[in-house]
Amino acid sequence: MLISNVRPWGGDARDIEIADGAITALHPHDPARASGAADVVPGRGRLALPSFSDVHCHLDSNRLGLPFRPHTGTPGVWGLTMNDRAHWREDGTVAERATHALGLMIARGTTRVRSYAQIDADSGLERFEGVLAAKEAHKDRCEVEIMAFPQAGLLREKGVPELMDQALASGAAVVGGIDPCTLDRDPVKHLDIVFGLAERHQAPVDIHLHEPGHLGVFSVDLILERVRALGMRGKVTLSHAYELGAVDEATTRRLTEEFAELDISMATIAPAQQLHALPLAGLTEAGVRVGLGEDGQRDYWSPYGNADMLDRTWQLAFTNRYRKDELIEHCMAVATWGGATVIDPSVARLSSTADRPGLAVGDPADLLLLGGETVASAVMDRGEDRTVLHAGRVVADGLELTDRS
Repeated sequence: MLISNVRPWGGDARDIEIADGAITALHPHDPARASGAADVVPGRGRLALPSFSDVHCHLDSNRLGLPFRPHTGTPGVWGLTMNDRAHWREDGTVAERATHALGLMIARGTTRVRSYAQIDADSGLERFEGVLAAKEAHKDRCEVEIMAFPQAGLLREKGVPELMDQALASGAAVVGGIDPCTLDRDPVKHLDIVFGLAERHQAPVDIHLHEPGHLGVFSVDLILERVRALGMRGKVTLSHAYELGAVDEATTRRLTEEFAELDISMATIAPAQQLHALPLAGLTEAGVRVGLGEDGQRDYWSPYGNADMLDRTWQLAFTNRYRKDELIEHCMAVATWGGATVIDPSVARLSSTADRPGLAVGDPADLLLLGGETVASAVMDRGEDRTVLHAGRVVADGLELTDRS
């Protein structure tokens, strides 16, 4: 395959050769080159970028494509969890909704996904099985990594650790945890279960952390102790962690240094509370892997989210109050290549806010062709002229899935 006339990361026009799912050559653009290629994807001068990586989404709870409903949740993790529990069976099967949402995500440019699958006493493995069905339905268009996620905690209801164990034995790839202090109120036991499952299944860990300030720091320190003791460097992600930047500067600096030392990755959803998060640019400069996700998408938790990571990239720049082109483009790098490093820690991480990887010979041909003058302008304009490739195959064009081989 030849992709003709594209501008990698907004640079000079290039023709990109692809074989066996990887980039094999980049040439200065020559209109004559396309005439000798068996399969040509017209770039039309568009930007060429790595495809998006959504490393924090909840395919099992989305309501995309369904009639809008008033928000009925009460504040706090438990209240919102119970609101979801009261209503999630009202809107068709989890498999139908998850498959539909994943298709929308792919069509808009996402080809790598880490999705949560809620495991609790109410749903058992039903929601996990629904996400597993969506993964299977789009297996040729997208890589999906499923997390067994105890949304309602591990200790408040009987049988949840056993259900988590079953999910991990049945295709879940990541062990989830959540708010060890404020939800389960027994951080040691909670983390013993999480890391025990990780050790048993040789799986990475991803912990939701909504806890405020110094309480969040306390939970993080317990997590770091286990990473050291169990030799799990590079295998733990912290999601959200909204408030770790709200403490004193010395603690923030210490956490950043320890995350780099132990290769703790972070997943953000560009929340409104971004002001209190650890600084995005500072994490990158320290060598910490950071990825972006959409979280819930028009579900019983929130009416926000639309399956478009380009919109969420804009939000990441906006909530960080970025205006300089380099920093806005860095948000795109986080949303694309940064997320790939969260899923696979062996991938070369972003080295600075000026780093623009993912389009060199040998890189996977998971690509997004996107209209725009520059990368920064494309983030601002969020246009619809998009072509998406996964493993060297066109899987979507013009915001629609395609069966082109």
